[in-house]
Amino acid sequence: MSTQTLPEVDTRPEGTDTTDDDAPKMFHYVKKNKIAESAVMGTHVVALCGEVFPVTKSPKPGSPVCPDCKKIYEGLRPGGDD
Repeated sequence: MSTQTLPEVDTRPEGTDTTDDDAPKMFHYVKKNKIAESAVMGTHVVALCGEVFPVTKSPKPGSPVCPDCKKIYEGLRPGGDD
């Protein structure tokens, strides 16, 4: 088993597209500073792919990631300036 370290960027995967058992089908990348606010206040976040949803679950290692978010995330410059 290998561990992948992501570059320091101001985004983190968060879940959406829930299934019947309330587990997200895939996770999206969103701005880190919006995650806690969404989890506590119930506000919606905007993923890199444009999906809008409230944060309800945190990803576990190996969780599926939205392919569009992943592609955008991999194209970002390290540092998370924006």
